[in-house]
Amino acid sequence: MRRRPGEPRSRILPLLCDRARVAALREEALGLPSWDLTFHQIWDLELLLNGAFSPLRGYLGEKDWRSACETMRLADGTLWPIPVTLDVKEPFAEKLSPGRRVALLHPEGMVLAILTVSDVWRPDREAEAAAVFGTTDETHPGVFLLRHQTNPVYLGGTLEGLELPPHHTFQHLRFTPLQLRAQFERLGWKRIAAFQTRNPMHRAHVDLTRRAAQEAAAHLLLHPVVGRTSPGDVDYFTRVWCYEAVLRHYPSGLAMLALLPLAMRMAGPREALWHALIRKNHGCTHFVVGRDHAGPGAGSEGRPFYDPDEARELCLKYQGELGIAIVPFEELVYCEDLGQYMPRREVPQGARTLVLSGTELRRRLREGADIPDWFSYPEVIDQLRRSYPPRSQQGFTVFFTGLSGAGKSTIANILVAKLMEIGTRPVTLLDGDVVRKNLSSELGFSREHRDLNIRRISFVASEITKNRGIAICAPIAPYRSTRREARELIGQYGGFIEVYIATPLEVCEKRDRKGLYAKARAGLIKEFTGIDDPYEAPEKAEVVIDTAGSPAEEAASKIVLFLQKEGYIGEQADRG
Repeated sequence: MRRRPGEPRSRILPLLCDRARVAALREEALGLPSWDLTFHQIWDLELLLNGAFSPLRGYLGEKDWRSACETMRLADGTLWPIPVTLDVKEPFAEKLSPGRRVALLHPEGMVLAILTVSDVWRPDREAEAAAVFGTTDETHPGVFLLRHQTNPVYLGGTLEGLELPPHHTFQHLRFTPLQLRAQFERLGWKRIAAFQTRNPMHRAHVDLTRRAAQEAAAHLLLHPVVGRTSPGDVDYFTRVWCYEAVLRHYPSGLAMLALLPLAMRMAGPREALWHALIRKNHGCTHFVVGRDHAGPGAGSEGRPFYDPDEARELCLKYQGELGIAIVPFEELVYCEDLGQYMPRREVPQGARTLVLSGTELRRRLREGADIPDWFSYPEVIDQLRRSYPPRSQQGFTVFFTGLSGAGKSTIANILVAKLMEIGTRPVTLLDGDVVRKNLSSELGFSREHRDLNIRRISFVASEITKNRGIAICAPIAPYRSTRREARELIGQYGGFIEVYIATPLEVCEKRDRKGLYAKARAGLIKEFTGIDDPYEAPEKAEVVIDTAGSPAEEAASKIVLFLQKEGYIGEQADRG
């Protein structure tokens, strides 16, 4: 029997075992093969174990995965638009077969759950991307994750949970579905409208959610995602501080805040359906869906991946089956003549409207410019300014890439000297050869090892950048996908400037002081970049330099001028 819209789900299915069973499972886990979970996998596992992904009893098997991709339903017809599977490496999968049990480990070492494997298969990830995201364009973060950050083998099967992943931050805002339902009951809330967000909230968001709560005659749950969101989003610490600030701008007793550790896929309309199901499992009766819900922006051709109204229309289409009422809301704009926010279609003809885009907000933060009172609250802006100071006070990474012999190390050393002379921040050089010797000495030159080397460099650079220093990285970094990972990791903490040393191969070979190219041509060195292993040139590097016609000193000065122009080093650069 289907539930009516607005009727809360009466039953969810947490997968955590009782104490006696947990003790037996801990003993059993000592003899089982174990898999170290990634953070993405930990977020999925937590929502499986606590019942947020009900009615799932574990990871989808191949039949359910295929059905979810193709029809947005499990094989039994249950609506489920996003596949949830466990991806593992091939050598690990080769040890498994249906019926085998696997211990799933948190990075801190504890066993979180035991999986009884039902399926082991190698998915067609291109077909999965096309079905779930409606595109195979790598500009889409979900497609990129599938192609480059997802292991090649999927496992399906049922779970027995020993414990939920630990959280050491904002514990007062973390509730399982059962805990949140108990909280609603304690407060006497019968109708609850959930609001999904992954960005800081400003005046328009508060006004929109007030209107939504009024329309639904409901209390309001602010339920932001604090797991994986979209690259470039504001870090979750800053967002939570901002959410706590805006909570004070609601009428007393209207709203509460809780955090959702979800790994978003950025799948637009499908994800909106998924989010509605998850909020139903948390006890909500209504779900607010606005423009471009869970959309990742534009693709490589400049067009949005999803129509702005597509998510609302899909949710309304399945509303009767979802069991949670959809509250659709369109974009609000500030009407200067009336001094208030209102839906764009309700603005009086000829009235002046004001909109501040995310890009413009970031520019004003970067440059320390004023942000108008009509846009946000002073305490939110103060928090954003603390977390995102002007570029002259941020850390940043200059990430060189180019062929061996292109001149990366020479230019990087000169750049380090110039920046140290300017003296505004500490500077660290992560040269490719030096890192290979001191940080990655055990690695070879397979693609897997090259990628791992760049990830290590990127991690160190991200820590330097986070602590407002300057990292100068000078590896070959031949693959676009790994450089994109570096940009996403480092860019969340400060500036990322990719410098492509575009020196032609023939010039690099002529400079071959170590004779490496000659040995590679003779077959004495295998997998040498530019000879028998490809170099994928950057498509949108911030700075491009061909050292065949540019002396190293001039090239370094060009980078300094770029940093000055973009505000990273300010007028102090004149001292150099």
